[in-house]
Amino acid sequence: MANRVVVSICGEDYTFVAEETASYMQKVGTYVGDKMFEVLNGAKVGRTDAAVLTAVNIADELFKAQASAEQLRGQIKGYLDEAGRAQMEVSELKREIFRLQQKLEGKNR
Repeated sequence: MANRVVVSICGEDYTFVAEETASYMQKVGTYVGDKMFEVLNGAKVGRTDAAVLTAVNIADELFKAQASAEQLRGQIKGYLDEAGRAQMEVSELKREIFRLQQKLEGKNR
């Protein structure tokens, strides 16, 4: 069921309708509003330009976060591959120990 929440961004009220919780949508709206205020205060531009610059800044954050997540996925895959190789090596060493124990027991009989 869709949730509705009114969020104020730069003094304007917007109604968000989404499956997410009202608190989440409020958090998103607050984030966008804060970013818009940063642009408005820093660049001395109008609302429309501030909205576009804010969208560009948030898209930049998204792309950087996605690249970082992809890099982390690559590192995790590398660690998993390394762990798999280590497990195979442990198994091979256990088999070798078993063979040596069998050989030693055969000599002691």
